[in-house]
Order: sequence, then structure tokens, then C-alpha cells
Amino acid sequence: MCRNKKNTFFSIVIIFCSITMLHAQKASDEKIEIKIDSILALLTTEEKVAMCHAQSKFSTPGVERIGIPELWMSDGPHGVRSELNWDNWEYANWTNDSITAFPALTCLAATFNPELSKDYGVNVGEEARYRKKDVLLGPGVNMYRTPLNGRNFEYMGEDPYLASIMVVPYIQGVQQNGVAACVKHYALNNQELWRDHINVEVSDRALHEIYLPAFKAAVEKGNVWSIMGAYNQFRGQYCCHNQLLLNKILKDDWQFDGVVITDWGGAHDTKEAIFNGLDIEMGTGTDGLTTSTKNAYDSYYLANPFLKLLKNKEVSEDYLDDKVKRILRLMLRTSMNPNKSFGRINNIEHLNVAREVATEGIVLLKNENNFFPISPTKKLTIAVIGENATKSMTLGGGSSELKAKSEISPLQGIKARFKNATIIHALGYASGPSAYGRVIPSELDAKKLQQEAIEAASEADVVLFVGGLNKNHFQDCEGADRQSYELPFNQNELLNNLLKVNNNLGVILISGNAVEMPWLPKVKGLMQAWYLGSEAGHAIADVVSGDANPSGKLPFSFPKKLEDNAAHAFGELSYPGDSINQYYKEDILVGYRWHDTKKIEPQFAFGEGLSYTSFKMSNINTDKKTYAKTDEIIVSGNVSNIGNVDGKEVVQVYVGKPKSKVKRALKELKGFQKINVEKGASKDFTITINPSDLAFYDETISDWSLEKGDYIIYVGNASNSVSSTIKIRMN
Repeated sequence: MCRNKKNTFFSIVIIFCSITMLHAQKASDEKIEIKIDSILALLTTEEKVAMCHAQSKFSTPGVERIGIPELWMSDGPHGVRSELNWDNWEYANWTNDSITAFPALTCLAATFNPELSKDYGVNVGEEARYRKKDVLLGPGVNMYRTPLNGRNFEYMGEDPYLASIMVVPYIQGVQQNGVAACVKHYALNNQELWRDHINVEVSDRALHEIYLPAFKAAVEKGNVWSIMGAYNQFRGQYCCHNQLLLNKILKDDWQFDGVVITDWGGAHDTKEAIFNGLDIEMGTGTDGLTTSTKNAYDSYYLANPFLKLLKNKEVSEDYLDDKVKRILRLMLRTSMNPNKSFGRINNIEHLNVAREVATEGIVLLKNENNFFPISPTKKLTIAVIGENATKSMTLGGGSSELKAKSEISPLQGIKARFKNATIIHALGYASGPSAYGRVIPSELDAKKLQQEAIEAASEADVVLFVGGLNKNHFQDCEGADRQSYELPFNQNELLNNLLKVNNNLGVILISGNAVEMPWLPKVKGLMQAWYLGSEAGHAIADVVSGDANPSGKLPFSFPKKLEDNAAHAFGELSYPGDSINQYYKEDILVGYRWHDTKKIEPQFAFGEGLSYTSFKMSNINTDKKTYAKTDEIIVSGNVSNIGNVDGKEVVQVYVGKPKSKVKRALKELKGFQKINVEKGASKDFTITINPSDLAFYDETISDWSLEKGDYIIYVGNASNSVSSTIKIRMN
């Protein structure tokens, strides 16, 4: 009885504190709105128009006469990009703009760890604040639709639920520093080929169920302060000024109160920009793109052409005022925020977070006869083969290129950890230097490189092949898609030749994309290692040596062959389109939804990832079997570590609807939890599912619909590894 009274008291206190905080936040918001109106009244039409477009490559003007500061932006979902010149894309060659490079977002997604996502956001936000940036252009949450997309490494995988859960703490972490996150690229920017004009046609259902949820979560749960439009068109309108995407969905339905920023050069028409939801125009292809022509930025669509329409009374100033109010709101949250932090940069805490994310994101995919871990105490000869063992992966890739203060290569990390081993390295292949928009072939002799690698492998006890993709053009790089699903630079041939002289070989694949693996049956081990940033080599050595137990899970499926991917199953009009239009013919069946529903076995499944220990799930159940539409569904169970090493397991909960009135995937991820379990121990888990997450987007009513009837809950540790199924009923 006393306990019940005590619990009731604490509940009342919590409710009271929550109400108090809500009132305080409301009062603060009201003060900001009053401040915005008072500033707006002081501005001339010319000053307001100037605030709606760039004044340099990465800034918009303030208003000097009344103390409104400039707004400064920077590329970098994985770190703050180095300084560029005012008017062109050349680097400014500053000496104080080196930063910590954090792992790419594919790696962050592979951690399945929202707490790490918050740490990541806080730390990259601190670096942006220290560099006096007001808007960090990231994170990216476009869906992984095809493994050929050159920009997949910047995104969070193929599942909208995973991306939605991981993006929110990232945003909150960045913005607590007084730096705006800018979620991109809104929307349907799922390929680089013809990205600047391709018109995407997709059903309303796929739009709302697959391609918008992470953006919606960023707005409604993350309270993101800015969003970047996409280059492509959607239903005949460019996404940077798209009536449906920006006005109807983003600003009306989701009540987004922040700023819509173009991708650089994403605006195409003054009136559409005015009326269809754009707030700030950046990078338009006038003289301001490449030269310092006087007044070039005044030629932007939201510059003099906008001002002329206003002065001729062809456009109401209400449209301008709405844009400026949003910009002022953004400034009061960032550049004019008196409570913003000072930031920090290149400190040990940032390196530790980068290393932790990298280590938790590495995915162990094959481990025949316990090839991994390799003991660092043994006196072995280890041949480290592959250009990716030494090639910088913070350079290149387009706008996410970073100037890292330090970058530990895989070879450096392995040498530092395996001090008792004899380490020999051979390139094996060479890709040539990174260059945006073009390929520069290597000048090295490919046959000689391969022969040197074969000789090194023949002398070794263990071979570690560190290969994959890189940040060069036509690889994992902005501006173009991959041209083939196979490994580039004759790596398949090299691997086969290495295996002929030494079959005690493991592959460490560095990439942001899936690749074809004809050599997979012959190798002893395989790790997916992503682009891991400043601490890449140390993180890889942590996992290879067993200092860290791998716990990453794949955030996207690896098809066996390209045709097994849904986007490629319907011919060229599905991908890449005919250069004018593209049709998402797979509809909602993206990634594992396609593999599951069509019974096409992947090479590796979404959510898959091995450990150096073994886990067992038991006592899996739901709190009841019949639910009303207002009831939360609580899935509980137990995870036991039955191996000999402490480890982390990701419990994954999927839900399917048999006998649905609409086409459905066999199952869809609706909950997950990462659990740290010591060897020999067990831990309980509880995962809560909101019934609204089981709804489908009903095109007949243009809204969400929750079907009555039976649902199947699948609980396991990968989309293809289910420990238990439970039938429930929604009334």
C-alpha cells in the first residue's frame, strides 16, 4: 500500500514537472515569435530578399545595420568539411580547419544503437560549433534502393524504421550545440545518375511507407531546424520547390517550422520557388557558381527576380515574410542564440566516440572455423593485401570529403596491435587518385602489383585482404553511380590467385555498398568495415584481435546478383530510368521486404551480423494476444550469452499481416533493442510497438489505415533469423 502511494506521488511529480517544462517551452517559443515579429518590422524588402539566397558558396547575408549576423553552413554528415573559397569550389587552404572524421552513416546505422547516434550527433555538433558553423548539412536519410547508388554510404540503410529511430538522436545531439542539423535530401534522391533532372514516379503508398518516414521522424520527433531539398523531380516538379512535398506534407501536415534549403543548384524557377515552399536558395548556376562577378548572387531565382515581382505587386509580400520568419527563427536557434556552446574540436573524447561507433558498426559476416579473432600474442606472419589497407577514405566522395587531422589506416592499426607478428603489405591493385567527376587511372603496373601480393601471401601464415570500394568517381562517390556490382580493379581475379597460394584468408571489405562475392565460398572470414573515419585502423584492429566483440548488423541487404535487387528486377525504366522519367516499380518491396516476399535468398540479409560468442533467445511473448487500436504491444523475452565472450546482441522485432486487403511485405521491422550480455549471463528485454506503426497508407482515403485481424510478430536477430513467432489480433 505504501509502495503504491509512493509510486503515485512520484507519478504526480513527474506529470507536474512535465507540465511545467511544457509551459516553459511554450513561453520560450512565444518569446521567440515576438522577437521574430519585432525584427521583421525593421527590415526593408531588399534586406529580406537578400536573406533568402546565398552571398557565397556556404553563407547567406545578415543585416549589418541592425546586427543580424550571417548564416554559415558546412557540408559534413560525418564531420565538418574544410573551408572553401568565397566564390568557387577550390579549397581555401586554411591551416586550422582539420577535424575529427566520424564513421559514415552506413556504419552508424549498422550499430543499431540510438545512444551512440546521440553521442555521434553531440560530438560532430561540437566540432561544427567550434568552426562557427550554424547549419550542418546532414544527416542523410534517403533509402538504400540500389547497390549502385554512389551516395549510399552517406545514408542509413534500406529500412525506414531503422533510419527513423537512428536519425532522431543524431539531430538532437547536433542541435543541443546551437547548430542546426539539415536533414537531406528531401525526397526520393536515391541515385546519382541524372540526379539533377530525373523525374521520379512512385505510388503514394511507397512514398509514405518507405521514403518519407525518416524525414517525418526528423521533423516530428527530432524537431529538426532545417531540411535540404533534393535535386530530382517528383511528379513533374523539382523537389526543391515542390507543392506536395514542401507545402502540403512538410509544412502543413508535419507542421515543420524550420527552413527549407536547396541542394546547391537545386532551384529552377522563381515563381515555383516563391510559391512552393523554398526558403533559402544556394549554389544556383549563375556566375556566382564559379567566378567573382560582381552581384552574381543577385541573379539567383530568389534574388532580383523575386524583388522585381514584389515591387511590381505580382507577388504578395506575405510569401517573403514567411520565408524570412523561418530564417530568423533558424538564426535565433543558431547564430543569434545567446546560449549556444563554444564547441570543441579534435579532442580525445571525439576520437573515442568515432572509434566506438566504428567498432560497433563493423559487421562480421563469415567466420569459418573461427578464423577471427586472430590472437595478437602469437608470432605470426600476416600478409595485409590491398590498396584499401593504406588508402585514405576521408578524402574524396564529393561533398562529404573531410580534412581529418589524423586518419589511422587499417595497416597502421594492425601493425600497432599485432606487435608480436611480422606484418608484410602489398598493394595488390591500385585505383588511382581521387578526383571528383572523373577517373584518373593509376600509373602503377597492375601485373607487378598482383605478383607482389601473391608472393607476400605465399610467405604468410594468415592473409588479410583489405579491399572493396573507395571514394573515387564511379565508386562510393557523389555525382555518379557505380557501373558494375562486382569489385573494381580486378580484385576478384586477385583474390582467386591469392587463394591458390594461401587459403587461410579473410576479407575486410571497406565500402558503403553491397558488392558481388563470387569468392565468398573460398574465404575463411569476412568483415564489412565501412568508411570508419579517423580511427578506422584502430577500430578494425580492435575487432580483428578480439579486443572488441563485433556487434554490427547490416542496415541493408546484400543480393547475390544485381538482378536479385528489387529496383533492378523490372528493367531500365525502374533503374536508372530513361534519363527523363523513372518508375519505382517494386513499390513498397524495398530491400529485405522484396527478398522475403518474393523468396529470393540474399547473399546476406538485412539485420544479419555474427559475434565471437553465441546467444539464445527464450521466453518470448507478448503481454496479451488481443489488442485495441489504442493498446501498446509489449514484446518481452530473454537473451542468454551461452558462449565464452562478453557480447552485444540486437533483438529485432518484425510484424507481418497475413490476408491483408492490400499488398504487404511478409514482415517489416517495427522494433529493436541492443543488449549487452556478459558471458554466461542472461538479460531480459522489453520492446514496445505502437499499433499505429502497423498501419498502411491507404491511397483510397489518402491517410493511414489500421486493419483489424491477425498479425504475426517475428522475433529474432536478423530478417532471415527468427527465433519465435507470435500471433496477435487487432480489434
